[in-house]
Amino acid sequence: MSPLSNRTVATIGSGVMAEAIIAGLLRGKLVGPQQIVGSEPRADRREELASQYGVRMVASNLDAAVDADVILLSVKPQTLTKVGHELGGHLRPNQLVVSIVAGANCKVLTNLLEHREVVRSMPNTPAQIGRGITVWYATPEVSELQCDQARVLLRALGTDLQVEDERFVEMATAVSGTGPAYVFLVMEALIDAAVHLGFPRHVAHDLVIETLEGSTAFAKATAQHPAVLRNMVTSPGGTSAAAIHELESGRLRTVLSEAVWASYRRTLELGADLEKGLGLNEGASDESGTGRASNGARSTAPAERRIGR
Repeated sequence: MSPLSNRTVATIGSGVMAEAIIAGLLRGKLVGPQQIVGSEPRADRREELASQYGVRMVASNLDAAVDADVILLSVKPQTLTKVGHELGGHLRPNQLVVSIVAGANCKVLTNLLEHREVVRSMPNTPAQIGRGITVWYATPEVSELQCDQARVLLRALGTDLQVEDERFVEMATAVSGTGPAYVFLVMEALIDAAVHLGFPRHVAHDLVIETLEGSTAFAKATAQHPAVLRNMVTSPGGTSAAAIHELESGRLRTVLSEAVWASYRRTLELGADLEKGLGLNEGASDESGTGRASNGARSTAPAERRIGR
């Protein structure tokens, strides 16, 4: 029996990720349409989701949340404070809030919602087709049953990974959360290079997509370190060796690392901005600019910890 059996799930905000969760839950028969209620300010969007999935849609966030057992918080960071004030003080014990709001740390969420049973998560874009990976952290007040509920909910998006340190969610934002953007940029660059060689664009597109997909599947199937796989296709003095020399000369590894760090710093900034808006980080400072954020996270690798429970 699913941990969500006989439970009501509310989606606060009904964008693409909330829709992906709705679709995944229904596709897996983990809940029925009558167990889902969503809030959405636009009437046309409410009608669209109600018609496509048979779920109940309402205009009011509070109306959606008040009787729900599990509440998915799926709004943009810039509207989180407004939505949080609507819900704050109205949630009851044993309601689970699962947030997929980028940058919103548990300190912000628990204070804004006046509620302690919170899961902070970070999915990524492939979740829209059930192929994503979501990293999530549960506050100490979240029960084992609620963790199971969160796990089932997030697995509607693909793979999930529970962590015991909230900082790993912030780091995952910069790696898996933003990761598809890095891949899409590389994909675009390879397609353009193939066109430059003389391929028609549609042929270049298919060549690159299939190459990336096949390479990823091969890496997953063999479970070999990427360096081992790269060496398999890099013959001395060969074409791959010549290409990799150019990539290394162009500092590819360093640029990717710097991109990940930039994304991580921005994640911390978003959290700090939300805290500042709620008056939660008064007196806090970051003397180094990149060292310690107001939520206590450090922008350096954390001490070794067990990732999962």
